[in-house]
Amino acid sequence: MKVLMIGDIVGRPGRRAVLELLPKLMRVHRADLIVANGENAAGGNGITREIADELLSCGIDILTMGNHVWDKKDVLEFIDLEPKILRPANYPPGTPGRGFTVIKTPNGCSVGVINLSGRVFLSNLDCPFRAADLILEEIKKVTPVIIVDFHAEATSEKVAFGWYLAGKVSAVCGTHTHVQTVDARVLPRGTAYISDVGMTGPRDSVLGVKKEAVITKFLTQMPVRFEVATGVAQMNAVLIEINQDNGRAVSIERIQEEYHNS
Repeated sequence: MKVLMIGDIVGRPGRRAVLELLPKLMRVHRADLIVANGENAAGGNGITREIADELLSCGIDILTMGNHVWDKKDVLEFIDLEPKILRPANYPPGTPGRGFTVIKTPNGCSVGVINLSGRVFLSNLDCPFRAADLILEEIKKVTPVIIVDFHAEATSEKVAFGWYLAGKVSAVCGTHTHVQTVDARVLPRGTAYISDVGMTGPRDSVLGVKKEAVITKFLTQMPVRFEVATGVAQMNAVLIEINQDNGRAVSIERIQEEYHNS
């Protein structure tokens, strides 16, 4: 089976890139499951009900989130009701929403999807390593095919997490830093890994933000309003092929596409 993981969708340009490019990727790669990180989908920060519906209706099966999950306050009104949206599972008990799920693909394969957040340079949530162990005890009763979105800042934490879960899950896909890394590979015992899937959003930007604003911030150290950039949009993703009988990854391929009419 094949899983397509789409990197952080940023603002309207990112959503437009998904709408325009995903149908082609679905035809070419025939993925059985499509997961995308949507924590920046609404104006660069957070997600709304309308935008979640828009993304889920265009072919995405699961939307994962991250440290910006609560930036749009109306998310509290629907996150408990939408099983296809995941927030990091290592938020404390009682936090709205869910951190993992098991979804059945059209070919009848059950796939576990887990969303976890790193702690280095981010909020001091519960330990993602120990949280993963507890969740895996439950999911492995149902399926060996498990995809993890590890939303983290530090590559050291991401790489350590990949090695920690090697042989325990099908794939560990890093998100959050918006720059696709070139370390995609299958670790020993069949776990596909990449430090960061990348960004789906405006290409000529600084992580999706207007470059002039970010440069001004660095030069002056004064408060600057960050806005999502415009222009050519890109889509970063990875395609993971998995043996659905034992959950071991066979391959992981980086994908980079551009949309020039955003």
